[in-house]
This record gives sequence, structure tokens and C-alpha cells, in this order.
Amino acid sequence: MDKNQSIGFVLMAALLMVYFYFFAPQPPDQTNGTVMDTVTTVNPSQPLSQNNSNIQEKTIEKPSIQLDSSDLSNEKFGVFTKAMVGQEQKLTLENDVIQITYSTKGGLAQIAKLKEYDDFQYQTPLVLFDENSSNIKYLVSTPNGNVDLSQLYFTSEQKMNGDTTELILTANLGNGKYIRHIYGLAPKSYTVSHQFLISGLESDISSDKVSMLWDNYLKRMETDIEYSRNYTTINFWLASGSLDELNQSSSDKQEATFTEPVSWISFKQKFFTNGFVFNRPVTNGYISTEFNEQDTSTVKYCKATIDIPLGNFTEEAGANTYYYGPNKLKTLKKVATGFEENLYLGWPVVKWINKYVIISIFTFLEKYIGSYGLIIIILVFIIKLLLSPLTYKSHISMAKTKALKPELDELKEKYGGDMQKMQSEQMKLYQQVGVNPLSGCIPMLLQMPILFAMFQFIPHAIELRHQSFLWATDLSTYDSILSWNANIPLISSFYGNHVSLFTILMTISTILYTWINSQSTAQMQGPMKSMQYLMPIIFMFVLNKFPAGLTFYYFVSNLVSFGQIAIIRKFVDDTKIRAILDENKLKNKDKKKSKFQSRIEQAMKKSEEAKKTKSKK
Repeated sequence: MDKNQSIGFVLMAALLMVYFYFFAPQPPDQTNGTVMDTVTTVNPSQPLSQNNSNIQEKTIEKPSIQLDSSDLSNEKFGVFTKAMVGQEQKLTLENDVIQITYSTKGGLAQIAKLKEYDDFQYQTPLVLFDENSSNIKYLVSTPNGNVDLSQLYFTSEQKMNGDTTELILTANLGNGKYIRHIYGLAPKSYTVSHQFLISGLESDISSDKVSMLWDNYLKRMETDIEYSRNYTTINFWLASGSLDELNQSSSDKQEATFTEPVSWISFKQKFFTNGFVFNRPVTNGYISTEFNEQDTSTVKYCKATIDIPLGNFTEEAGANTYYYGPNKLKTLKKVATGFEENLYLGWPVVKWINKYVIISIFTFLEKYIGSYGLIIIILVFIIKLLLSPLTYKSHISMAKTKALKPELDELKEKYGGDMQKMQSEQMKLYQQVGVNPLSGCIPMLLQMPILFAMFQFIPHAIELRHQSFLWATDLSTYDSILSWNANIPLISSFYGNHVSLFTILMTISTILYTWINSQSTAQMQGPMKSMQYLMPIIFMFVLNKFPAGLTFYYFVSNLVSFGQIAIIRKFVDDTKIRAILDENKLKNKDKKKSKFQSRIEQAMKKSEEAKKTKSKK
């Protein structure tokens, strides 16, 4: 590995470290990679304090209004009084992928089950939320005080509208006044249309708004709850066309107030999202997230308080949309503008690569191959093939530098004490033989977006969830061949309490790859020689807690690189390269310095003079 290759490698490593530090969530520190047997639940009615020791079964406190004859005769709740009494029934909307349970008391969804997914204990189906984890209230202001519309009783009707199943819940209030929910669920869809109508009540509602209060204790979906918390937040889409969100990796309470119109909000977890798309943008709202580390059944507690204009509850305003489903790009794109942003795929360039290249290839392979481990292997081969021109160019640059080693050693011996002169002569030599000193590191840097794209794609790929391969039981979390419960200083903090075999194999193969390159190219001296072996060790610590699918990808990538190098070297003739360099040297012998080279030499000269001046003081 020559100097320029080394510079490229160090730059890649530095960029990776910066990327991991700023963009990568901190993975959990689990004792093993298996499903946890115990779950601790904290009563959410208690303050969310880190020292909360009141551990008991979790329930959401829902107010129950008990009416007596005097309440009915005095019409304590005005026009709403008659609908405060009734019999609660459970109704379902269902298709091939989801089952949603509604209650005639309140007319709102109470349970959402995703049929094609299981929870972290591998029990099917996955319950995205239930009556003990999610609670929505709609409050209106009346001359008799605030009324919670979720306390009203509704009559039900179910019918088909084309291929869409509709559930109609109506609270008749007399004199043509009513409140109605119309839910529609199409086949194989995770979206539910929701037309919420308030008719004839303009004189009975004091304000021109309805307050929506949503308490959402996001249920635990994954084995690694700490890792999940770092992917969980509230996202909201500004009507101006951009995504905003609460900080998902902070351990402190996060909150925000809407400052401009918002089109939708979502409670986003690592692999699943439930969200609400407003039929018209809303302008007044408050959201917050927080969590209690002792509560191992709840990922985060999310709260949304939103004032919705009364005009949004008319037939002309159209339907709202609920989404209860997986974070899959193709599925999310159908929900609303910008809703696919709930699947984070990296910053712009990386996101484009993921959306239009990686996911497209992955989806195609998924149609024909059942093993996701094999899909990852094939994906490596395809990406390596696409990058092969850059890889070839990089190795040609290494071969040219190796061929120049005698001249470079001679310059070092001749001008070793004069760094400015030595660098100037090196530039002159490179120009004469037609070698670009940056040609070794540029191809490596151009591969960085692909590296970052895979780093974002694999941890967010719900397809890998609960998929086993070789010894890894779940490619969406780390593989563990050895674990321990003891908290070992430094090791537990920086490495974790387990050993990931794929990470070890990735590290060994990276070191071997580096050693082979250093043996067959120009030798490095000094710190650079040690640095090329230090970086794989650092990444072994960084990636030990990351998903097995990611470290497996990097391991296979190294193995393919060995074969790729062997093939390339069969087509690289050192004698021919040396002859080309000599020919270029004769051709450019009397060639004047380029303007770029002159500017570089002047800059180096000024820098050297500045150093000498400083050393004399």
C-alpha cells in the first residue's frame, strides 16, 4: 500500500469515525443475543423519573363517566348527554395484513395487529398498540364545559365500497345533529382512511377547534430495547415540504411546538410506525417524547396535543389517514407526501443510492431468493462489480507507485533533510512519468457513499428482522457466540458484554487484506504503517454491537476483495507499466511545470520559510 493509498485509507477511516460519532445511534449493551425472558413494566401514571421504583402492571387511566338520572334530566353535557349512555361493543376492520379493533364507546381504534410480523418474543401477530398503550381523546368546549368525544357511544354499520371495507360509527344527538366516524380499509393495505364528521353542532361548540390529545406508550417490538430507543421519535411533516423531528437518541425529554402548518405526525420506531395524516394542515400543536430506563416493556412515551380547526370535520374537508405498519419504502410512499422519510436512509447522496440502487437490487433478489444471508452475499458481488472500475484504477495507481519506488527512495536519500526540496522533486517526478499523486486515494473516497449507504440500509431493513443465517439467529441485531453478565471496566463500555463472531471475522479479514497489499506494494514507514492495522481494531470495537447483517456484509465484502485483487493482478504487467513510465519520462523531460505544480511548490516554499522563521524566534 503506497503513501497515497494510505492517505485515502486514513481519510476513509476518519470519515467513518466522524459518521459513526454524529449519525449512528448507540447500540444496546445486552447480555446476549437471545430473546429476553423477563419484561419489567412501569406504571406510566407515575412520573417518568429514572429512579422510579414503582413497578407494576401498566395501564392507561381512561376516565369513566358515570351518569345518574339527574345528569340526564338536567342535560349536564348539553346536546351530548344522550350519547353518554350506551353499551360498548368491539368491532373489527380486517384484511390480509392487518386487523384493527374499534370500540363503539369513543368510536376509535383500540388494537392494531400486524399479521405478517411477530413481536420480540416471536409471538404472532405483532400488536402495534392496544387499549393499554394508546389513548386518543377529542375535546370540545361547550357552554357546559369541556366534553370528551371519546366518551360518547356510537351505533355501527359496516358495508363494502368497491373493494374497500367501511365501518361507520354514528352518535346521533337529535335534531339532525351527529358525530360520525367513517373508516375505510382496502385489501393488503396498512392505511385506514378516516372521515371524522361533526354536523349541526356549530352553536353547541364554543370554540372553532377540537383538541386532539394522543398518549402513546410505544410498545417494545425488538429484543434490543436500548438500540430501539435510539431509533424512536416523533416525526412531523411541514406543509412547506420538509421533515422535522424530535431528537431520537437523547436520553432527556424532547419536546416541540408547531411554528408552521403541519401535514402529518408519526410515532416512528426502528421498524414500525403509526401515524396520522391530517386532511388539512394544522398550525397549533405540542409533541414530546421521554422514557424510563426501568420500563422494559415501553420504548418511549410519546404525547401529542393538537388543536384541529372545526372546519376539518366537515365533509368538504375530506378524509384523514391513519397508518399502522412497517417502515418499508414502497409502503410508506403510498401514505402521504414525505411519509417515506420515516425510513431513514442517510443524508442526501447516501439516501439516493439507497432508494434507487440498493433497495431496488435488494427487492429484486428478494423475489427469487428466500435466504437473506444469500441475498447479502449476492448484493456484495453486484456492488463489487459496479465498483470494479474504481478498484482497478486504484490498483493501477498502486502498481505505478511501486514501479517508482527506486526513484522515490533515491530522492529520499538525496533530499531527506530538506522536506520542501524533496516534495518538489517528487512532484516533478510524478509529472514527468504521468502519474497523478491523488489517483490512489480518489477512487477509494468515491466508494465512501456506497459504504455509508450500506451502513444505513442494513440496520433499517425490516426484511432482515428475525431472519437467521448460519449461527446468527437474527440478522437485524448482533450475533453473539460468547456473553457475560459481569460489568468489566472499559471493556463493557467500549466493547460490550458479548463477542460478535461476524465482527471478529470482519476484523481478521480486513487486517489480512491490508497485510497482503502492504507486502505486494511499496513499503510504508513510520506511523502510517501502524495506522493501517490500527483502524480495523477500532472498528472491531465500534461494530461489535451493530446488526449481524451489517458486519456479515463487510466480512463477505473483504472475501470478495481478495478474489478481485487476485484477478486484477493477473492483468497488471509490472514490466509494461515500468516501460510506460520510462516512455512518459522521456517525452516530458523538457516539459515546463504546470501552473498547478508551480502554485503547489510556492505554497510549500512559503510554508517551509514560515517554519524556519518560527524556529529562529
